[in-house]
Amino acid sequence: MNNSTLHKVSFLKVLLNTASILKNPLPFHHANFTKYGNSFSISLGKGNPIIFSRDPVLAKHILQKNNKNYIKSELQTHYLAKYIGNGLLTANGNYWLQQRRLIQPAFHKKKLESLMGIMFSEIKLQLQEISGNKTLDVFPIMNDLAFNVVAKSLFSYIDKENKIHRLQEITEGIQEMLIKELRQPFKKWWYKLNGSLQRAKQLSVEARVILLEIIQERKDSNSTPDDLLQMLLDSRYEDGSAMTNKQLIDEILILFIAGHETTSNALTFSLQLVAQDATIQKKIREEARLFDPNDILSSIQNLTYTKQCIEETLRLYPPAYFSDRLSLEDDECNGVKIPKNTQVLLSYYEMHRHQDYWSNPEVFDPNRFQDDNKKEYSASYFPFGAGPRMCIGNNFAMYEMMLTLAEVIKNYELESLSKIEINPLITLKPKSAIIKFKKL
Repeated sequence: MNNSTLHKVSFLKVLLNTASILKNPLPFHHANFTKYGNSFSISLGKGNPIIFSRDPVLAKHILQKNNKNYIKSELQTHYLAKYIGNGLLTANGNYWLQQRRLIQPAFHKKKLESLMGIMFSEIKLQLQEISGNKTLDVFPIMNDLAFNVVAKSLFSYIDKENKIHRLQEITEGIQEMLIKELRQPFKKWWYKLNGSLQRAKQLSVEARVILLEIIQERKDSNSTPDDLLQMLLDSRYEDGSAMTNKQLIDEILILFIAGHETTSNALTFSLQLVAQDATIQKKIREEARLFDPNDILSSIQNLTYTKQCIEETLRLYPPAYFSDRLSLEDDECNGVKIPKNTQVLLSYYEMHRHQDYWSNPEVFDPNRFQDDNKKEYSASYFPFGAGPRMCIGNNFAMYEMMLTLAEVIKNYELESLSKIEINPLITLKPKSAIIKFKKL
């Protein structure tokens, strides 16, 4: 099956733009989408060209309607997996399905309800970093908050020896190397020669040692808290066997990284956006002041405008800003032919800002997510992906972000002092996010 109607961007054009692509590939993608339409392909010199698409119809087809014809590509099953293991995010096929079924119950809404008290207490504790009137870069605070919420809520872990902090540092180091590998695969020889690859692999080993210590501490203790770690330790496969330490580490490492990073990114962008508008802050504050910490479950349902602000943040700055799949057989959708063994990269960032799907797409407008409007936009909105591989922790993340945003705005008036800038790594990260906090 050929794809003669799809414009091919040459490998030479990619090489000529290497420096800018390594720094930020999104302008390069946008320029090609603007010039060639909602789908184009890029040749990397060998194998099938990679198809890039911002077509939501194609995205739904690949992720939902014909998902069985698509698997995670080498970006995740090889490059990412060699650093963070073979778990929910990186596995394919029957093994992925087996792990998903094992872990899914921990993220059921009923289960999460029991964690909300722990989550809210940890959020309040971490926000003590903001005290009085201060001007701060909020990303480090949100990063610490999200990491500690995961550690405490899902693993009941108290970081007495700064192990969690070290995991954060390791995550950053691995990401930097991985991005270089993905965006400049032709320089792999150099990364081997200068020792970069080896240093990144050593960081991965260190992370696994830390997590093994956390697992062993739990096994050696007499406590059996009702958390995700205990559920993983107690879970059994159909043959009665338990997860090995390697499997446990794979899943926990992925949950730590994915569970904190996307949330800290989104919270930072959210605070930057609401800091630009006093009227929006006032609406959030009105909801937040009615919040009852003794009845978190009922109260969180009333944070409707706060939720809209988070949803609009995830539209403009989706932490998981792209997804990739590999076709198992020839396929076709919406005029795009996808040959067997073709990698398809779906750009949620582009879909969420496309003027054909959104009115005034560059404007931060939480009202577009009012119930009456949601149906209009739902077909073009992928904040947590879609289909059977939709993010397992989407409800956990939404609860955490809503509680955090409401708690900050209830106590502070914000003023943004820096332009919003992005740093597209494995997730879409913010750069400096300087905000002035005025205590109310």
